[in-house]
Amino acid sequence: MSTFVLVHGSWHDGSAWKAVIDHLEAKGHQAFAPTIAGHGKSVNKNVNHAQCTQSIVDYIVSKDLTDIVLLGHSFGGTIIAKVAEAIGNGFAGQRQRIRRLIFFAAFVLNDGESLTDNIPLDSQVLFDKLARESDDHTVMLPFDIWREAFLNNADLELAKSSYAQLSPEPYQPWIDKLDLQQFYSLPIPKSYLYCTEDTALPQGEWGWHPRMSSRLRQFRLVQMPGSHEVMFSNPVDLAEKIIVAGRD
Repeated sequence: MSTFVLVHGSWHDGSAWKAVIDHLEAKGHQAFAPTIAGHGKSVNKNVNHAQCTQSIVDYIVSKDLTDIVLLGHSFGGTIIAKVAEAIGNGFAGQRQRIRRLIFFAAFVLNDGESLTDNIPLDSQVLFDKLARESDDHTVMLPFDIWREAFLNNADLELAKSSYAQLSPEPYQPWIDKLDLQQFYSLPIPKSYLYCTEDTALPQGEWGWHPRMSSRLRQFRLVQMPGSHEVMFSNPVDLAEKIIVAGRD
């Protein structure tokens, strides 16, 4: 059985994974869902990408988790890449902290890039505007984008109830440029999990697969039907695909 650490994406906190974790644990696996620093409701949003990364490193180390399958969803892909740099080489005389990385509809950045370097210009303009207009340098995803592009395979009731769980996203981690030279030298096995109806990034030139996935060079590709937020619309099948993506 495996130990999974599931790292959420933008606007979420660890609670987004509850239904997925219930199924993973029912199948005999261990699963954890930490909340990234600066994420969730009623918390300080003044964080940068390094602080976000460190919060996940601290969580894994504080629980002394080893031999884990570390998954990052969307923005979480940028986090797990930097977490892997910090603890992916293991320690002398100990088992590896990370057995495999799973990028689930996740950003895989080129060295020196930011997340916003990897989204269409109209989205950059919108998010820059929302961040400037906020009083704490955050961005809240408009409901119409959530409904039509992020959770397009769900009914309106589920779209509304899941949207109510979201909170404003710290913008600084999106615009921080990341040094990823070390990440691309790590020998950790990698998987890319892609949902075929995911339009959070426009399919084609800007899409998740193969644009993001191919940057991993050698990787295991796992696909399933669904949208970007399939953890809400089909958590059972998502959990099953996570098991496949994380197997030895």
